[in-house]
Amino acid sequence: MKSNPWIWAVWALVILSYVVPFTMLDKVQSWHGSFLYWTVTGVLVVVANLLLTKDFGEDEA
Repeated sequence: MKSNPWIWAVWALVILSYVVPFTMLDKVQSWHGSFLYWTVTGVLVVVANLLLTKDFGEDEA
């Protein structure tokens, strides 16, 4: 089984999902900054998972 480089993108998004809200967004009083961050992060997670799983089911020879 070969390693997929997109797994690192998923892990980076997971780490950023903990770091960004508690560091960069902790002083933001309105919900707009948080909503934009989680919307962009959600889209990036979907794209990264699509790229990560696009080769599932293909036989490795």
